[in-house]
Amino acid sequence: MTPSASNDAPPPVSGATAPASIEARAQDDARSYVAGRDVYLTQQAAMAPAPVTALQTLPRDVASFTGRQTEADALLGARRSTRVVTIHTVDGMPGVGKTALAVHAAHQLTGHYPDGQLFVRLHAHTPGQRPADPSDALAALLISIGVDTRHIPEGLEARAGLWRSQLSGRRMLLVLDDAASHSQVEPLLPGAEGCLVVITSRRRLAALDGAAPVTLDTLQPADAALLFLRLAGRDPGSADGGAVAEIVRLCGHLPLAIALLAGRFAHHPQWDLAEFAAEFARTRDRLGELAAGDRATAAAFELSYRALPERRRLLFRRLGLHPGPDIDARATAALHDCDLARACRELEALYNDHLIDSPVTGRYRLHDLIRSYAGTLARSEDPPGDREDAVGRLLDHYQHTARTADSLLAHAAGRPAPPRDTGPAGAPGSGPATRAQALAWMRTERANLIACTHYATTAEQYPRVISLTAALATFLRRQGPWDAAAHLHRSAAALAHRIGDGSGEADALWELGRVRQLTGSYKEAAGLLQQALTLHRSLGNQYGEAGTLRDLGRVRYLTGDYPAAVDLTQQALLLYRTLGNRYGEANALRALAWVRYLAGDYAEAGDLLGQALDLYRALEYRYGEAGTLWELSRLRQLDGTYPAAAGHAEQALALYRALGNRYGEANALWALGRVRHVTGSFPAAAELAQRALDLYRGIGDRLGEAGALWDLGRARHMQEDHLSAGDLLERALAMFRSLGNRYGEAGALRDLGRVRHRSGDTGAAAELFDRSRTLFEKVGDLQGEAEVLNSTGDLLLGTTGPHEASQAHLRALALARRVRSPLDEARALEGLAHCRERTGEPEAAARALRDAVALYARLGAPETHPAATRLAALPRPGPAGPGTEGHGGDGQGAGGPDASGTAIGPSAV
Repeated sequence: MTPSASNDAPPPVSGATAPASIEARAQDDARSYVAGRDVYLTQQAAMAPAPVTALQTLPRDVASFTGRQTEADALLGARRSTRVVTIHTVDGMPGVGKTALAVHAAHQLTGHYPDGQLFVRLHAHTPGQRPADPSDALAALLISIGVDTRHIPEGLEARAGLWRSQLSGRRMLLVLDDAASHSQVEPLLPGAEGCLVVITSRRRLAALDGAAPVTLDTLQPADAALLFLRLAGRDPGSADGGAVAEIVRLCGHLPLAIALLAGRFAHHPQWDLAEFAAEFARTRDRLGELAAGDRATAAAFELSYRALPERRRLLFRRLGLHPGPDIDARATAALHDCDLARACRELEALYNDHLIDSPVTGRYRLHDLIRSYAGTLARSEDPPGDREDAVGRLLDHYQHTARTADSLLAHAAGRPAPPRDTGPAGAPGSGPATRAQALAWMRTERANLIACTHYATTAEQYPRVISLTAALATFLRRQGPWDAAAHLHRSAAALAHRIGDGSGEADALWELGRVRQLTGSYKEAAGLLQQALTLHRSLGNQYGEAGTLRDLGRVRYLTGDYPAAVDLTQQALLLYRTLGNRYGEANALRALAWVRYLAGDYAEAGDLLGQALDLYRALEYRYGEAGTLWELSRLRQLDGTYPAAAGHAEQALALYRALGNRYGEANALWALGRVRHVTGSFPAAAELAQRALDLYRGIGDRLGEAGALWDLGRARHMQEDHLSAGDLLERALAMFRSLGNRYGEAGALRDLGRVRHRSGDTGAAAELFDRSRTLFEKVGDLQGEAEVLNSTGDLLLGTTGPHEASQAHLRALALARRVRSPLDEARALEGLAHCRERTGEPEAAARALRDAVALYARLGAPETHPAATRLAALPRPGPAGPGTEGHGGDGQGAGGPDASGTAIGPSAV
């Protein structure tokens, strides 16, 4: 019997006995109704269709999927998991390819999850839709696995319980795409063993217990280029690789942006890649270019941005105004005009939303396209005055902190350090408190500070440009890059001149001159320093005058003008002492010692360096102490005290590393390498020279690079690698010439002559030695002249004969004794001994060689053993008489060249 069309209640059951009372009749009616209802429902259930299941709902895999192997492996590794349920979250910024990765991995895992692979869109960022309610999502999931809609309970908890029950014993894969929060996905998680859940989200779902996060960054450049070519339908083998690399760089290596741009190319096969790359680089609205239909990079960002609270939106917009590449919480507090704790919280919130990244702890940055989007929003939504105030607070913060850091670093300038100020409102006491902190802050903020100076220049805030550049001077001089430093100082000098800031102009010219000296542009450096000196004197700035005199003196001795160098440095020393500036006095003592050292007066140079070292240590100025130890190392190497030379170099190296000074570290490595060279440790010398070379190149020190190439060539020569040695020395020689450094040029010529001599090209060697000796004479370097004379004597012994060779060695001996260079003296004596052997004077040869061996042994020189072996093979000489080599006579005897062959003397170092 079917129910009436007008009444859904079942009819009375036939055969019922009439009740004896009204109450009994009511009870019978109720029992009849229930029985009839049950029959009806059973009939209806029999007629209802079976539930439809949908157990494979993954979107299609992307044929052009590129890269992401490490991240994909992390997801694919889930198939080996024995956990109750495996959960992976894939998070990242908009457009980075989260869904593509999740779907790609899911398709490869389908065989491991045979009971179903479900894809659920949670719509956290779908235009025009609200994020999915977890209760509704559970209902959809239950229906998809075959649960009758009539059996789906009401309420989130009940549905979640039924969902977990239904999955018991099943192996299923669930992709939850575009999740809004952990609370949205928590109820959807199965509890069954063997299930895998992959969740994609723009937020970091840190509160989701037990989930393994996979965070996506932008693509690697090579993968980005390959993705573009695949989507654009271009052949990788014939495409313009440089143009493609530039296009994907301008897309920020973001997959969505690349896909949108490549799609345009796919429909325009005639487009030229190089022309488009140039045009795309010029466009000011790249986000506008990255749009196709309802897909656009800016639209992806918009959805994340609009979900933020209003105050956080304002911070996001302001971050787009930052001129530099990244930011910390203190700078954010200044930019956003809030306290530090609030800045930290807001940055972390934006980080969790993947609108900013955090490459290292405490530092935050925006992707290039997001930065462009944020800046565009700021310019369209915020009044100009608000933007200017925000950036002004940021620049105040950097300017104040940079001055504080510079006050801790700038003692070598020979002028009082600027007082530490309290900084702009909102950032009191935020600056570094120690030199180590100052150095670390400057290193971290270097790119931001340089970017701020460029911004201030464009905004015509000239006093700020001058101040920021001055605060960077000490750091950039020590750390580089020097080309950037030169550009900043040149700009600051021009701007200071424009606005009539004489003091600022003088300081900028001074710093520019110092940087040009470091890069080896001596002529330009001298002109700049002379201009600075004139300005300082006209302004009555005695501190600036003294410092400029000292640095001008340094340029003069680097170009071989020693008398001028001495005069300028002594003027600086007197002025510092008059001013009572002990830092400046110590610096001038060091500079004067350098001139005395190059002139061969090692005793006075050592005394001056000792005075400087005592001053630095009394002042607890470790940077000056390190520099003086380095110079003492060079001095002790020349006077033959090799253990002391090595010890000074190692102390200097340790200090420079502790100070974080790469330039000083390179100098100390170079000095230590020279000690290893003269003591015969040629592989160690080569390694140290190479390490110094890498550092010099990194900071742009061309003079240091030339010196390291020179030393590396000398070490290769002593390792019998004459081809490599010749190439290195030729390169060093060319650099020294381009720099106008005659001392380096003379040394490179001498050592290149030694390589040519060892290779058998005696004519070229003789010419190189002659040019080297002439240069050493011009610059007044007596020790260098002694070295090249000994090398000349070794050459002449095998060419013109022992008489000419002995003359060269005798001149070298006189110069070596004059400058007290025991190694050169020993080599001159050994060279004379070889000459005496060739002229048939074994006793004279033995006496000269015995003196040489004694000197070698005292020095610990590597020549000791071979010279002693040779001495043992000679007849014992009688008592030394007047006129022997050991007492300064000419020692010449009769005889001519040995026709049987040539014995090349000791390899000079």
